Amino acid sequence: MAPVGWDSMSCDACLPANTQPPADDQTCGSPRWIEKGLSCVCMKRKGTYERICINLTPLQEQRLQRLKHRMNVYFDASRREHQEALRALWYATYPNKELSGLISDQWKEMGWQGRDPSTDFRGAGFISLENLLFFAKTFCNSFQRLLNKQCGKRATWEYPFAVAGVNITFMIMQMLDLQSTKARTFVRAVFIQMLSEDEWAFDLLYCVAFMVMDKQWLERNASYMEFNEVLKSTRAQLERELLMDDVMRIEDMPSYSLLL
Repeated sequence: MAPVGWDSMSCDACLPANTQPPADDQTCGSPRWIEKGLSCVCMKRKGTYERICINLTPLQEQRLQRLKHRMNVYFDASRREHQEALRALWYATYPNKELSGLISDQWKEMGWQGRDPSTDFRGAGFISLENLLFFAKTFCNSFQRLLNKQCGKRATWEYPFAVAGVNITFMIMQMLDLQSTKARTFVRAVFIQMLSEDEWAFDLLYCVAFMVMDKQWLERNASYMEFNEVLKSTRAQLERELLMDDVMRIEDMPSYSLLL
């Protein structure tokens, strides 16, 4: 669903020849990254217009399709590569602790709901496991701080770490709306441009989102029953930062510093 207050409009470059362009106070604003020579549409936002790309470069199209493919892969406990990825997550999380099996009470330590973590991937699929593994390997210290709830005053009834991670993946997928055939939000267009700069933009955004979620959790003194509300406010914070004029990469987002 598009953010409130957004309506699709046609850019004056796409209007018929006999159509007058918008008045001066409604001309298209142009984010810095738009200067790529690509086609655009205009999105109405609080009375002004912003340009967004609709024609993808070959690189953007390639990376977007690759990401869409990742998002469409269901976790399959019978596939060897999925089993190996799950084992890799365990040893990235607990490098000095032997895993007794892919179905074990040990998984509850990480914040899965039961003995078999494969049942928790249904909402977001295999990419949610890939996101957790990327986080564990790329930002090991931050991952461990969140896993072990080392920062701030924690609630008596904390969010389960691993299941929260799956929910964050699903939230980002909804926010970016990448499965739709048309760019319905400015956030999506901005992200696709970031994807052309870094193929791992989705995974980096996931790591930022996890840190933002935990920060908001602490600021709210939240408990388990408030998790969905914290997730909503996390999404709103991510959208605000992605739309900032000087944010060209995930690393430019103010909240990226939480990972460092």
